[in-house]
Amino acid sequence: MSAKKLATVTCHVISAYGNTANNVIHAYRAGGERVVKLLDRRWDGAMRQSRSQLAAGVAKNATRVQQAMHNYSLKGLTLASGSAQGMINQAVKLADAGVTTLSAGASRLEDKTGVHVLSNLAQAVLPGARLLDSLASQMEQKSADLASRISGDNVVVKVAKRAAATARKPRVAPRKARPAAADAAPAAATATTA
Repeated sequence: MSAKKLATVTCHVISAYGNTANNVIHAYRAGGERVVKLLDRRWDGAMRQSRSQLAAGVAKNATRVQQAMHNYSLKGLTLASGSAQGMINQAVKLADAGVTTLSAGASRLEDKTGVHVLSNLAQAVLPGARLLDSLASQMEQKSADLASRISGDNVVVKVAKRAAATARKPRVAPRKARPAAADAAPAAATATTA
C-alpha cells in the first residue's frame, strides 16, 4: 500500500533530521571542548610568565580556580549536550511512533470503509516526500562532515541509520472497571427497602 511507503519515507526523513540535530550537538560539544583547551593553554602560558612575580599561595590558588573552571566548563558541555541529545532522540522516537500509528489507523479506516482516498493522497504526496528524504539525507551528511571537521578525531558522528519500519500490533483499549461504590449503591438500596 502506498501509505506504508509514505510512512517509511516519512520515518526516514524524521530519522535524518534527528541525526542532523545530533551532529550539530556533537559539533557544539567538540567546539566547546576546543575552546576550553585553548583557554587552558592561554592560562598556562600566562601563569608561566607571571609565576615568578606571584607569591606561592596566590599561584596555587589561581591554579585551583582555573582547574575548577575547567571542570565546570566540561561538565556543563557534557550535561547540555547529553540533555539535548536525549530530547532529540525521544522526539524522534515519538514522531516515528506517531507516523507508524497514523499509517496503521489510516489503513484500518480504508479497509473498513472501502474508500481509498487516503491511499490516493499518499500516492500523490510520495514523490515530494522522496525528494524531501533525499534533501534531508544530504543535509545530514553535510552536518556529519562539519561535525567531523570541528571535532577532528575526538567524536563519533552518526550518519543515517536506515531501518525498515516495524509493524506494530494495534493497541486494544483496556476495559474500564466499574467502581466498587457504584456496585455497592444498588445493593444497599435494595437492602433498605426489603
